[in-house]
Amino acid sequence: MIIGERLKEERERIGLSQTALAQIGGVGKTTQIKYEKGASNPDSSYLSAVADEGIDIFYVLKGQRSETVTAQSFGVPLSEPSPGFSPVKMYDIEAAAGAGRSFEGEPIKTTLYFSSDELAEQGLDPAQVVGIKVRGDSMDGTLADGDWVLVDRSNRDPKQEGVFLLLVSGERRIKRVQRLAGGALYLISDNEHYQPEMIKPQDMHDVEILGRCEIRIGRVV
Repeated sequence: MIIGERLKEERERIGLSQTALAQIGGVGKTTQIKYEKGASNPDSSYLSAVADEGIDIFYVLKGQRSETVTAQSFGVPLSEPSPGFSPVKMYDIEAAAGAGRSFEGEPIKTTLYFSSDELAEQGLDPAQVVGIKVRGDSMDGTLADGDWVLVDRSNRDPKQEGVFLLLVSGERRIKRVQRLAGGALYLISDNEHYQPEMIKPQDMHDVEILGRCEIRIGRVV
């Protein structure tokens, strides 16, 4: 499908009319119709606005669903133990920028409890999942400053494009990662104001992939 067809699909998925989505995106209904017919393409301000309403922009542009699952589709975490729920440690540490290490020795902000069945449905082992607080705006449109995201520590190989938590030269970063031919990594910020970065094979010793970002929780704690 073309971009317009995927945009229409997303609009219908969240139950909005063309007029309603046009208003959210700051355009007229005629422009919305042109977008959906492929007569013109939406600009960044429109995409940013409709993303806040729940449109999966990565799917609209790339034809692939965003790798992060929202808490709305996953279920509400609990702050106390309950039968059928698994504990996940939540770390209030710099996860988008700033000096950092791996998780060992880091202070735990809190522990949340997630449905064991829903974790299993996502292919996640609770023992391998940690929560990290997002810092900065480099992943705006996918992850916002202050969001919490569950990271699968068992998935550290970007064979397919996804959003990963990395340690790059001592700094934690959350980036969309592509593995290029020859072994290089391409680090992409979903916020278009940030330039992509390529990590060459000879510089890979400065990079550690800490895990794949799977569940966006939002500001729940």
